[in-house]
Formats: sequence, C-alpha cells, structure tokens
Amino acid sequence: MRLLILLFPICFMGSGMTSETYREKQLKYTRVREAYAAKEKIVKGTLAGFSISRDSLRIYLRAFKTEKKVELWAKNSCDSVYKMIREFPICDLSGDVGAKRRSRDLQVPEGFYHISDLNPFSKYYLSMKVNYPNASDSVRGVRRHLGSNIFIHGSCISSGCLAMTDDRIREIYVYCVEAYNAGQTEIGLTIYPARLTDATYSKLTYTYGRYKDDVALWGDLKKSYDLFDHKRVPPTVRFLPDGKHDLK
Repeated sequence: MRLLILLFPICFMGSGMTSETYREKQLKYTRVREAYAAKEKIVKGTLAGFSISRDSLRIYLRAFKTEKKVELWAKNSCDSVYKMIREFPICDLSGDVGAKRRSRDLQVPEGFYHISDLNPFSKYYLSMKVNYPNASDSVRGVRRHLGSNIFIHGSCISSGCLAMTDDRIREIYVYCVEAYNAGQTEIGLTIYPARLTDATYSKLTYTYGRYKDDVALWGDLKKSYDLFDHKRVPPTVRFLPDGKHDLK
C-alpha cells in the first residue's frame, strides 16, 4: 500500500506534463519572436482569407529564377489541391539559368528539393536550408566538390542562395513554422529556371541547346510545371540512378 501511495503522485505529475510544440520551441529565439510580432497577424489573416486553418496548414514553395519570384502555395491537410496565397519578390540571386553542379560556381540550384532545417540565428537574419545537393545533383554534379549550405534567407546578397530581404523572410519563416507546428513533415520546394510556359521552355532549350545536362533537367521540370498547373498538387518525384526523374 505504501508503494502505491508513493507512486501515485509521481504518475499524476507525469500525466500533466506536455511536450513543447514546434512553435513554442522556435519562439525561444529572439528573431523568431520579432518575426511573429511583425507578421503573425498578416499570416493569420491571409490563411483565413483562403479558408485555411493554421492548425492543419500544409505549404509548398515554387521559385522562378528569371522572374525572381517565390510562390507560396497552401492548403488544409484534408484539402485535395493547393492554392497560391502569396508571391514574394526575390531581392537577389547569383548566377544564371541552369543547374548548380559544383561548389563556388555561384549558381542557385534548379530541381526538386525540400526545406531541411530552419535557422533562427542565421548570418542573414533568418533562413530555411535547402537540401542541396539532392540525389540528382549527387549523380550529375562534380563529385566531392558539390558545395552545400544553400538557403532561402534574409538580407539582399546571394552567393547561390535566394535572398529575400529581412522583412520578407520574416513572413515566409512564420509560414514554415506554422506548417511544421501543424504536423507537416516536409516542405517541398521546386526551383525553376523560369516559368516554363511552352513558349519560354522552347526559347530556353533553343538558346541553351548545347548544354545537354540543363536541357535534360528542364525537360523534367517542364513536366512538373505542367502537372502542377493541371492538378494543383506537387507531383511525386522519384530520383533515377542516372540523375533523371520519374514524375507522377
């Protein structure tokens, strides 16, 4: 009986303990608190305007290098399709159209990625790390010299990253925190050389036809672009052994 009496308070105390949410963990950092103070009301209002709950938020990002734009698409976890809810100008990005295949080439990657980490104390205010190199880059790039540390970040200076300004990164960062807090496990990001309309795709492949590696990648990205425009759902991407992609 005495053992039961001693155990009861311990069990009772344990049952009342709750783990921190993703949002609560992020809000321990000063810059994240600043981002929420500046942008939470805007984010909540935007989501409400599209009938999206922050508690079931799912997001997907598309970036276009030529147009210097990042699109933010969102939906409820139970919805079948995404809606574009925000478009952000890119302040600066280095390099030209075409994939990133080695370190120090200053190229912004192109292809199918996801956000692999959020950095609340970035050198560039706040940042979201991109999972470059992906499986395709590892096959098609210069082995052992692929580079790393590609981010979407604040400020307005780029050496292979998407620089958004501190003000814009605050809002994008809050959306990412909210999506993770609502249970999203992976935030997809597709980086395109440009908006791949039929006319733009034809012009790119003609102008850069001698760059066979880029043209092959753009063929896969064109298929992704068309599938998403048709279905409003990011395609499922499988990386093939030769660095190409199978999209459905």
